[in-house]
Parts: sequence; C-alpha cells; structure tokens
Amino acid sequence: MAHDPGHIELHDPETDPLATYVLEPDDVRPLLRRVVTSPRAGVFTSHAPFTGSPIAAIPLSTPDDVARAAKNARAAQRLWAARPLRDRTAVLSRVHDLVLERQSDVLDLIQLESGKARVSAFEEVCDIALVARHYAARAGRYLAPRRVPGLLPGLTSVRVLRHPVGVVGIVAPWNFPLALTLGDVLPALVAGNAVLLRPDPQTALTSLWAAELMEEAGLPEGLLQVVVGDGPTIGGAVVEHVDHVSFTGSTRTGRVVAAQAGERLVPVTLELGGKNPMYVAEDVDVEVAAEGAVRACFVGAGQVCVSIERIYVHEDVADEFTAAFVRRTREVRLGSGLDYRSDMGSLTSAAQLATVVEHVEDAVGHGATVLTGAVHRTDLGPWFYEPTILTDVPNEARLAREETFGPVVSIYRVASDDEAVAAMNDSDLGLNASIWTADTRRGAAIAARVRTGTVNVNEGYVATWGSVAAPQGGVGASGIGSRHGREGLWETTRVQTVAVQHGAHGVLGAPGVGLHRLFDLGTDTWPRVYTEVLRTMKRLRLP
Repeated sequence: MAHDPGHIELHDPETDPLATYVLEPDDVRPLLRRVVTSPRAGVFTSHAPFTGSPIAAIPLSTPDDVARAAKNARAAQRLWAARPLRDRTAVLSRVHDLVLERQSDVLDLIQLESGKARVSAFEEVCDIALVARHYAARAGRYLAPRRVPGLLPGLTSVRVLRHPVGVVGIVAPWNFPLALTLGDVLPALVAGNAVLLRPDPQTALTSLWAAELMEEAGLPEGLLQVVVGDGPTIGGAVVEHVDHVSFTGSTRTGRVVAAQAGERLVPVTLELGGKNPMYVAEDVDVEVAAEGAVRACFVGAGQVCVSIERIYVHEDVADEFTAAFVRRTREVRLGSGLDYRSDMGSLTSAAQLATVVEHVEDAVGHGATVLTGAVHRTDLGPWFYEPTILTDVPNEARLAREETFGPVVSIYRVASDDEAVAAMNDSDLGLNASIWTADTRRGAAIAARVRTGTVNVNEGYVATWGSVAAPQGGVGASGIGSRHGREGLWETTRVQTVAVQHGAHGVLGAPGVGLHRLFDLGTDTWPRVYTEVLRTMKRLRLP
C-alpha cells in the first residue's frame, strides 16, 4: 500500500544543470512554434510519467494571446466556410491516411506524455481514423438542407439549414491527447468552423503534432489555433472568445464552464465524470466476461472517461467470475516500453496517483477487502500503480460513489437483473455502462433500463465508442450534448429555418393565393375557415 505518492523528486533542466530533456529541444521546436504565445508568458515543463524526467519546455499563452488567436481564427473561418464542402471533406480524408501512416511517431508522443501503454495509445489512432473517415463520407448528408412539411401543403415549402457557428473552443484533457483533441477538431472544421484549441499543458506536444498533421492534410493556415495554459485562466479565456465550447473533464469544472458560457449565451458540449457500472449475469461464460472486464477496467490505467469502476455480479456466478477476474488481473503486464509488450502503463501524474491511493486506503479503512493490487510500483516508475480489485466496499467509502479515474474497481453481488439495474442507476453520474449475458435480447432489454448515455452489451466501452456514427455523451452530472455521429457535428452548427410562401403574387394576371387571401376574410371569418382547414388536414393525415 502506498502512503506518499508525491515524494518522487522531479528534475527540471531550468533549475537542475544535471537534468536533460527526454526529447531534444531542437526536435520539438517546430511544434512549439505553433503555440500562440508572447514574450514573458512563461513555460510549462512537462514530465514523462514513466520516469519523471522532463519532456519539454512548453510555451504558455496569456489571456491576450487567446484573444489574438480567436481573432485570427475568426478571420480565417470566413473564407473556410465559403469553400465547397468537398474541399473540407478532402482534408479529413487525407487526415485518415496520414494518421495511419505516421502512427509510430504519435504513438511515441502519446506514451511519453500520458504514460499509457502502446496498445491503449493505438486506440487513439484508431479513433481518429474512424472519425475522419466517417465525417469525410457523411458530412454532406448531415449538413444538407432538410425539407419539412409547411403550414399549407403545396403552398408553403420549408427548408432547415445548418450554418457553422463560427469559432469552436475546445478545452481538452490530458488522458486522451489525440482522440479528445483532434477527434473534436475534425467535425468542427468540416462543418465550416475555425477552432481555438486548448490542450492540457502536460500533453500539448501530441496536440501540436495533430495541428501540424492537419496543415499537411491541406487545412488552411490560421483555422486551427493552439493556446496552452491552465484551465481556470486560459481555458476560461477560451470560453470568453468562442461561439461554442467543447469541454471534457470533471463534473466540478464542467459546471464552471457551463456557467461561464451561460453568461454569454454560448452553447456547450460537456463530457464529464463517470462512475461507470458493469453487470455480469448468471448465464455468461465467466472467462469471456472476465477478459472483457480486465480491458474495461484497466485500459489506460483506468484513466478513461468510459472505463468501468464498479461491477455487479449475479450471485450464482459471483465466486467463479471473481476468481477468473482476479487471476486475469494479476496477469496484466505493467511496463514503460515504447512497444506492445505491456498491457498497462503508468498513471499520468502524482496528483492522479494521490487520488487513487486515497480512495483505496479510505475504502480499506471502512472495511473493504483488497483481492489484488493496491501496490504503488515505484520499481517501475514514479506513478505506476497495480490494477486493483476490492470487495466489501461500503456505501460510505469514497470509492463507492466518487470517480477514482485510476486502475481500481469494486465488486458487488446482486440477486437479479432488477437489483443490478437499481444499483447501476444509483448515481448522479451516467456516462457509460456494460452488460454481460449470453442472451443478447435480454442484454439489450436491460441496457434500455440503465440511465447512462451509452451501454455496451458483451463489451466494456469499445463497441459504442468505436461506432462513430452514433452519438457519445452522458446524462445527469456526466454531461450535456454529444460527440460523434450527426449529433456531434450538429453541436457546432446553428439552425436556420427558411419558409417560402408560394403563389402570393399570382401568375399571368390571375389573383394570388397567398396567406393574405385568408386574412382578408376578416377577423370574424378567417378563424372559422382555418378551423375547418385544420380538421381537414387531420382527416387527410397530413403531418
């Protein structure tokens, strides 16, 4: 059991003449030039979670830099929105090809900055390829004018148009430095917007690499502006200068972002916290379910918004499933290599490690039992923590209700589907859930009763997340709005309804048949006439 996760001494080249950067400053300088910054704005030294060594000195932005970046983005957006949609989709098609071709470079960056295993980093590459391909193929359909029934059939034609909002602000987290930056940038751009992106300083290099890739794919200069700094100052400044805000992070911070955007009446998309549940029914193949649970719980060291943190197991298979789950968890390979030999990497920061340790120790203090893990592996690196399974976690323990965001999961027994659903819904958070059963119809029926934005049957999170044509979002305290699918694209557009009334002026001397004919009947007559029209339309089953 770890007791002092923050004791590791980090060496900074700016203060320690014996320290060196993980990456050569000359190699990262072209990327760093993409940050909108100014003299005396300062730098942030990012550190590699695997070793604690400094990666790079990242230039920071000031609120004035954010304002300047937003102004430049707005100027570039006007020309971009005027270009044919095929030009915008061509950029996304090229992004798809480039991210697959250059994956080795970005996988290294993702691992160095976030500490995740390479197989987890590869999920981000897959996500970008899927998102880019999807919107390149479907954006035309999603953005096309839509005809709807009008007031008077045959005389009123109505079209619903979608326009870009202007500048989309993306305040991105550190846990998915490629997928939750470029994955949100792509739909905003293809809709005709410019983007003001604030990546987390710890993972800024990955976002800057993505910005470089976008320009290589044909994105005009100035459309994607990158600013770097802390959330309250620079993230807050982004909210002040954009027309839509996309934020991924904690529920607490999401409330602040929503309130700030609300003052300006700016729409928001928020993906926030989750205490994601899994239910294992009595008819499962326990080995299959246990393998899925390991991936669902410990991918990215549990630092995944949609990863599983609580498992409800039917009492008929609880002992068998738990034994298989514990055995497979102990087989998880921890490591820091830039290769595919490890299953799980490190937590990203000392702060995240501290939260994990506090939750586990608090649960044990309240009577919980550790089945495996709960070890701070300083032999591997400063912030490695073994995948951990607990049982007998009481409701008053923090682990029972608060998001841990680490490789820790608690197991509970249930006697029925109804009890499982009630337990899964006993949270103000509702992001993702997982159902395991041999009867897929039963699984789908249970899923429909779970109060979360996404539910996976016989999978942890990959099935919904990878189905990028479908919306991905949360309910309750887990967020507002969606990413992915047409809904994710529509988030960054404004709707306009255009109704055209035909026949108002007549043809070849014949009198017009516009609405003025109805109103000319006089206020004592036209309401009676239109009442009969409404009744007739219902009889004819007109929409």
